[in-house]
Amino acid sequence: MEKMECAQAVLVGICTDASGMEQCERSLCELERLLETAGGRALAKVIQNKEHPNPRTCIGSGKVLEVREICRAYHVELVIFDLELSPAQIKNLEDDIGDDVRVIDRSMLILDIFALHAVTGEGKLQVELAQLKYTAPRLVGKGIEMSRLGGGIGTRGPGESKLESDRRHMKRRIAALEEELRQLDRTRQTMRAARDRSGIRKVAIVGYTNAGKSTLLNRLTNAGILAEDKLFATLDPTTRKLELPDGTSVLLTDTVGLIRKLPHHLIHAFKSTLDEAVYADLLMIVVDAADPEYAEQLETTEQLLAELGAAEKPALYVFNKCDKGAAAAFRSLGSDAGRRRTVAISAQTGQGVEHMLEVLQEMLHEGKRRVLFRIPNAEAGALNQLYQMATVETVDYGPEQIQVTAIVDEKTHGMLRRFDPDWRAPGEG
Repeated sequence: MEKMECAQAVLVGICTDASGMEQCERSLCELERLLETAGGRALAKVIQNKEHPNPRTCIGSGKVLEVREICRAYHVELVIFDLELSPAQIKNLEDDIGDDVRVIDRSMLILDIFALHAVTGEGKLQVELAQLKYTAPRLVGKGIEMSRLGGGIGTRGPGESKLESDRRHMKRRIAALEEELRQLDRTRQTMRAARDRSGIRKVAIVGYTNAGKSTLLNRLTNAGILAEDKLFATLDPTTRKLELPDGTSVLLTDTVGLIRKLPHHLIHAFKSTLDEAVYADLLMIVVDAADPEYAEQLETTEQLLAELGAAEKPALYVFNKCDKGAAAAFRSLGSDAGRRRTVAISAQTGQGVEHMLEVLQEMLHEGKRRVLFRIPNAEAGALNQLYQMATVETVDYGPEQIQVTAIVDEKTHGMLRRFDPDWRAPGEG
C-alpha cells in the first residue's frame, strides 16, 4: 500500500472518577503512539473531566465546541477518541463538529494498524472480518454512507473494496469470511496435532506490543521478521525451531502484541492467532522493563492471557531492554515473592540471552527425566503414546524391539514403565 501523507488529528480522552487524570494522560500518550504507527501526527489533545460519558456525544457540548474550533483553526479533518464510540455517537459528533471532519475511536485506529501490518492471507481475512463487523456500522454519517472509504487513517485495509459494496451483501461476505477462517483454523489445528505427535515442546512469546518479542525471536532463530520500534509491528504469528543448550529442540512462536483497552471483538477476530499462547507448553512473557509503565503493561498482558484461558501456563518472565536502564524494574518486579521465574536480557545486544535459554531449558524439563525404553515390535503402539505425551529424542528400530530415548514426566513413565529396563517394582532388589 502506498504511504499516505501524514494526517493530523485531535485526540480526545475522558477522565472519570474511576480512571483519574494520570491514567487518562498515559492512555492518550499511547493513543498518540498508535496514531504515529498509523502514519499520523497528534496536533492537540483534549481531556474531558466527566463522571460518565455523555450518551449523545460522549463529551459535553462545551468540549465538542472546543474540538470544533481546533479543527477549524488548524484545518484538522480527523478526531480520535480514546474509548469505544457507538455509531450514533460518531454520527452526532460529526454533525456537531462539521466541516467533513471524520470521527473514529481507538478500536478503529487499531484496526487500521492491523490493516497496514497484515501480511498473510489469514491476517488479511481477520482484519477484513473485524472491519466489517465493527467499522462498517460506524461509517454512516452526513449521507456519505460507504463511499467515504476513500482513504485515510481509520478507513483503509484489505477489505476496502468489500466495504464499498451494498449493505445487503455484507452479511454474506461476513459469513464467507467466517467460513474461510474456520477452514484455516482447521488447517492450523491439523498442524498443531502434527507438532504434538512430533513431541517437540511449544513455547509462545507473548507480551505487550513493542516489548521486543520479534527482536527476541530474530535474535534466537534468525527469523528475519519485521522488528520496529512501533506498536503492532508484528501481526501474523511466526514459528521457528530453536535448539536449546542441551540439544533439545523447541518451537518458538511470536504472537501479536497485546494492548490495554483491546476490545473483545478484536480478541475474537484474532483468536486463532492468539490461541498459539493457549496451546503452548510454556509462555515467555516479554516485558519492556525500560518503559515507565511496565507494571501496568504487564498487568494488562496477564489479564488478557487470563481471558484467553492461558493464565495457568508455566511462564518465564523476560525483562527485556536491560541495556536501557531496566535493572531497577527487573529487581522490583522480578523478585515478587518468588512467584515469577524471571530473567533480565537485552534482545537487541544479546546480553543475558544465554542464561535465559538455560532457565527456559530447566523449566521445560522440570519434573521430567530422560529414559531409554525398549519396546517390543509387537507393541509398537507405545511409540505413538510417547510421541503424544513426551519429547522423543532418538528412535532405533531393531529386528525385535524399538529403542527409544525420551524425556518423560512421572505420569507418562508410569504408563510405560514396563518398557523401562531400569525400572524395578517396589521391594525388588
